[in-house]
Amino acid sequence: MSRGISRSSDGPLLRIGFISLGCAKNRVDSQVMAGCLLKAGMTVAPPDQADVLLVNTCAFIQDARDESTAHILEACRMKHSGQCRAVIVAGCLPQREQKKITKEFPDVDAFIGLDELDGIAAVIERVLSGHERICAVSHKSARLYDYGDAGVIFSSGPYAYIKLAEGCNHKCAFCAIPAIRGRGRSRSIGEIVREAEGLLQRGFIELNLIAQDITAYGRDNAGKSLLPALLRELGGIGGRFWVRLLYAYPTGITTDLLETMAGIPQVCNYLDVPVQHTHPAVLRAMHRAETIKAVATLPETIRSIMPDATLRTTCLVGHPGETAGRFGHMLNYLQRARFDHVGAFVFSPEDGTAAVSMRPRPRKSTAEERCAVLLEQQYARVTAAAAARVGTTAEVLLEAPLERGKWRARSRGLAPEVDGIVVVKKVSSGAQPGAIVKVRYTAAADYDMEAVVCR
Repeated sequence: MSRGISRSSDGPLLRIGFISLGCAKNRVDSQVMAGCLLKAGMTVAPPDQADVLLVNTCAFIQDARDESTAHILEACRMKHSGQCRAVIVAGCLPQREQKKITKEFPDVDAFIGLDELDGIAAVIERVLSGHERICAVSHKSARLYDYGDAGVIFSSGPYAYIKLAEGCNHKCAFCAIPAIRGRGRSRSIGEIVREAEGLLQRGFIELNLIAQDITAYGRDNAGKSLLPALLRELGGIGGRFWVRLLYAYPTGITTDLLETMAGIPQVCNYLDVPVQHTHPAVLRAMHRAETIKAVATLPETIRSIMPDATLRTTCLVGHPGETAGRFGHMLNYLQRARFDHVGAFVFSPEDGTAAVSMRPRPRKSTAEERCAVLLEQQYARVTAAAAARVGTTAEVLLEAPLERGKWRARSRGLAPEVDGIVVVKKVSSGAQPGAIVKVRYTAAADYDMEAVVCR
């Protein structure tokens, strides 16, 4: 490393400010870059105190690209006003739009693709040494990092994300992720278990397993899902902690997986399974025909083995082929299925996907109205279920103090950042983040709950 680069004027360490956008998988990528920077003698700082701003972008749909663009432009404005020395853009946006991104953002100093994350320190050194603009983006994403080596965790509580795999082999008509992140490739069980043990030793109590499709974990190497085997290994660590499964594909919810989950105390009986739609014709148009049977019986299948399961799903509204009647089919399904958490987004015609040229499709305004109706129906279900929960008890994980005797917490049925929280009162003064305590629910407040510690 060049003398004077890792430190500003031979003084304090060079400060890198992260703006990490999009999903938790992106956050893990940011952690990889942060770990590389620390090893190179730099440090991580809040964006308003940084020498270099690093924007890790999302490019899944147009709304995500718009958000990324807004943050990039704001970072460039800060550079022009002297608040920072350079702006680096990383992640999905450079990977997806590498042919035009340098023209679109002339004030950005460097662009980093998904396969170049561990070269971030060298890129920053070159930029600050006066090197011309850098575009380090591979043609296709094919790498798989040892994410446990990062050593840096961006988290607002005693929870962390463990990325099991990278890429995706599904060919959903609306989705650009396979084109951005490449084919599915899985880490080894041993590597993941070592990462989990390291996180637990550092005091993290909740381990959230993520991938584009966690049920496909290991299939690229073993020809079958290794998720049940991984869960058994994680349970074998022993001790009191939580394991949560996020982003599962409907056809991957097997009896073996459900029985394994039910039999391991550390595994939360929680599943996030994006069904996307429920009408067979729309699922066929989405190139998800193989999920038709699984989606139709999904809640019943899961609850037959885990009666207390908490279920989350995501629905895509306005996909080509969706009619008013087919949308009504989805509403009726959701009413019967009684999902605990439902997210929804409006179809975005994405270049390079099969759905971009499909017709007919609902107008965007129609799709937005349908999305609002779906979420309103779910809100009614959530508030009714929350009211029924008042007076019952549950175990919660204390995350952070709010004020004297009051803490932010979550139950096993609440995933971090996407579900609600539990505000717990009468917490002892000696409580620490990561404690698991028993509480009694006293009130419901929209998607959140209030509770008191059981004495």
